[in-house]
Amino acid sequence: MLLSTSLDLYANVIHCQSLPGVQTRHKDIDILIVRENTEGEYSSLEHESVSGVVESLKIITRVNSLRIAEYAFKLAREKGRKKITAVHKANIMKLGDGLFLQCCKEVASGYPDITFESMIVDNTTMQLVSNPQQFDVMVMPNLYGNIVNNVCAGLVGGPGLVPGANYGDVYAVFETATRNTGKSIANKNIANPTAMLLASCMMLDHLKYDLLFTNHSSLVYTGYTSLSHCEHILGNEAALFLLADCTLTLPPFVKLLWAV
Repeated sequence: MLLSTSLDLYANVIHCQSLPGVQTRHKDIDILIVRENTEGEYSSLEHESVSGVVESLKIITRVNSLRIAEYAFKLAREKGRKKITAVHKANIMKLGDGLFLQCCKEVASGYPDITFESMIVDNTTMQLVSNPQQFDVMVMPNLYGNIVNNVCAGLVGGPGLVPGANYGDVYAVFETATRNTGKSIANKNIANPTAMLLASCMMLDHLKYDLLFTNHSSLVYTGYTSLSHCEHILGNEAALFLLADCTLTLPPFVKLLWAV
């Protein structure tokens, strides 16, 4: 959170998609999630007004809401996406989430080629686990983004599979989508490196490091496709090493990042 605010990394973006060979309940998932990353419930503004009563402030501003909405629509157009869903709770938080939703509608009016819809956050989670294929690009405030990121990672196989990126106008930081430290599986040789590999690929693409490949992540997906018993890769030490062998064609810079 400190990095996001101090570097103004206002857009948290994850690409949640089904991986070849990974057995999950739902298939053909391909969702871009854009999360406002600097305000909302993560504003760190809390105080105890009287003993035993704590007030936690949720900050929604017009400037930042317009900025993240514009980012989401530009991203959708760049990626050839057709629909954006704004996630909110404006039926209850009429001023805060109402402002966010209104800003999304204003920006949507400038993109007639992209279908815009809005969805209440609790319904969104139900729709994700029942029919995730209906979603294309999603944009939402900070806390809802954290929840939706984790739900979507679970839909495609878990936190070890999905990369994440945080973009600002000057800086960018790349990480796993769910920001899961994995302490419970430390030193067991079962942590899946896919999310970190894909995050590294996203960084190389962002830096225009395309001397060898134009789409670095495709090499990781090729590694999955090449594994005949890929359905056992999650939590399987031998399969994880096979995945490593299948991605040895990655540029040296990526392999160095993985080794570190």
